[in-house]
Amino acid sequence: MSANEQSREHVKQQKKSEEKSRKIRIRLIPIWLRLLFLLISIVIAVICGAMIGYGVLGEGNPADVFDKKTWQHVIDLVEKDS
Repeated sequence: MSANEQSREHVKQQKKSEEKSRKIRIRLIPIWLRLLFLLISIVIAVICGAMIGYGVLGEGNPADVFDKKTWQHVIDLVEKDS
């Protein structure tokens, strides 16, 4: 065998070994489930932030965040200024 043929064989063997060494990546947590976790986390963070802001910083009852009257009052205050 000539040197040129040997180098071709070597390249072919490398390609074969690279193809064998490639593994299909299977994700433990699918992307759609990651996005769902992200959305749920955002909702929980907003609710906790509203409760802390109204209850601790605003010195009100944190459970009042879920009352429709509270939000109507906030909207009335915002619209009054404009």
